[in-house]
Amino acid sequence: MNAHDFLFLFLFLFMFILFILSYPLGNFIFKVMNGEKTFLHYFLLPIEKRIYKIAKIDSDESQSWQKYSLDIIIFSAFLFALTFFILKFQHIFPLNPQNFPGLPTDLAFNTAVSFLTNTNWQAYSGETTMSYFSQMVALSSNNFLSAAIGLAACIAIIRGLVQEKSVGLGCFWVDLCRSTLYILLPLSLIFAIFYISQGIIQNFLAYIHVKTLEGVEQILPQGPVASQVAIKLLGVNGGGFFNANAAHPYENPTALSHFFQMISIFLIPSALVFTFGKMANYMKHAFAIWISMTILFLASAILVAYFEYQGNPNFIDTLGLSSSINMEGKEARFGIFSSSLFTSVTTAASCGAVANSHSSLTPLGGMFALINMLLNEVIFGGVGSGLYGMILFIILAVFIAGLMIGRTPEYLGKKIEERDIKIAIIPVISVSFVILVLLAISSMVQSGFSSIGNPGPHGFTEMLYAYTSSAQNNGSAFGSLNANTPFWNYTTSIAMLAGRYLNLIPLLAIAGSLIQKKKKPITENSFKIDGFLFISLLIGTILILGLLVYLPSLSLGPIMEYLQMTNGKIIEIGGK
Repeated sequence: MNAHDFLFLFLFLFMFILFILSYPLGNFIFKVMNGEKTFLHYFLLPIEKRIYKIAKIDSDESQSWQKYSLDIIIFSAFLFALTFFILKFQHIFPLNPQNFPGLPTDLAFNTAVSFLTNTNWQAYSGETTMSYFSQMVALSSNNFLSAAIGLAACIAIIRGLVQEKSVGLGCFWVDLCRSTLYILLPLSLIFAIFYISQGIIQNFLAYIHVKTLEGVEQILPQGPVASQVAIKLLGVNGGGFFNANAAHPYENPTALSHFFQMISIFLIPSALVFTFGKMANYMKHAFAIWISMTILFLASAILVAYFEYQGNPNFIDTLGLSSSINMEGKEARFGIFSSSLFTSVTTAASCGAVANSHSSLTPLGGMFALINMLLNEVIFGGVGSGLYGMILFIILAVFIAGLMIGRTPEYLGKKIEERDIKIAIIPVISVSFVILVLLAISSMVQSGFSSIGNPGPHGFTEMLYAYTSSAQNNGSAFGSLNANTPFWNYTTSIAMLAGRYLNLIPLLAIAGSLIQKKKKPITENSFKIDGFLFISLLIGTILILGLLVYLPSLSLGPIMEYLQMTNGKIIEIGGK
């Protein structure tokens, strides 16, 4: 057995641990969101009831999809306004030992939109821009609430699929409260304590000035890091306390913390698949979805690692020998495979946390990280958004299967009609339209392409990656793009808003339509949604509908760069 065999064993061990943690968590989420008693209710139920009383929430209300969507928009608008105000005027708030000024308007706008939409795109360096108050009150609170919105919406969409002859999808405020109180807060507390035990800092100290052995003064940033790291990963947010994100030793100090950070990114999205199975009373279907996600993820992780081990044949090391690996931009403490795995996890889960430089990936390694996002972030994806994005492709796959056999398509016993398919196409078309139009504009105007750090195909990939990451609510970036300009701050904000709400609202509309329909018994003549055939059809639908439209852009970016690299053409900064 060689070294690569051990790496693949590590990958399958990772998936095994993810499964044994997410399956019981999925059952727990089912009980919480269904209003059933759990061990936490003894402590938290009085708090939940008090919240309803103070906020005057009717916990028995069942809202139409229009009312549910409207409440999401109203609450999101409030979060945006509050976050923007804190960031714009952070100099007047406490817990600012470094006396950081308020953010420029375009950056405050971009950051508020970013954390609101669960994207956590960061066009700034956290340790030199944000006060502790901004990190805790503005950003960390959004990490909880934006994730809770996605989880609540996902549960509402599932109700629309599995319940029948009803009007309401549930109460948004109840779903939001339970998601935060029973799921995100307890899990974040557990992980924060674990991260502190590993060496992640948690304090309110002013930055420390020290002298190195060479006599050079160095500034060591401090702050309440562990608490933000816990929710940034569990909520699949990704926004780092420091600019280096998970590559910073204060955010990711040990190999054990590195491993469980990757686990925590996938944990809730994976668990929600089994929550779906419980709510639908169809666990075989849930396993088929989970297996589909796992196949896509394993393919991505293996391919990214493979191309990073291949390296650049034009690179010559210090001994004058051709190097067979690509260590540029890698997390040197953990090596190529672990860095590649983190890349695949964070782009597959719409997290955006990074432990290495994505701009330093080989052309095809970077391309598969891009593909993870271009597939609508359904390979586990975000909290809630990953599963309801997958449900979108399932509906389309079932419709295609119905066309092939000449029957009215059904899903979970309900007919999928023409109106449902028309709505389902909206997210697929609109999000890709936003990405490609913004990419075209940026390629033509000076304020767009002047921000790229490298010429040629790599620079084009930087722009494609930026809009893909924004529109798919991921938040990771090719660090070589200078995105902190008014043009990029506003255009990426447009992409983030489109990616969040043009996915979410149409799916709530479909759920609102399906919940009014009567279910038919699933018989032997029904199209099976729990076997190999269904898994193959679903993966094929995701790849065809989610990827083909981007093939020309990929050809102009990473594929072109790969062809240049293999033909010995090296383009340096400055175009030489």
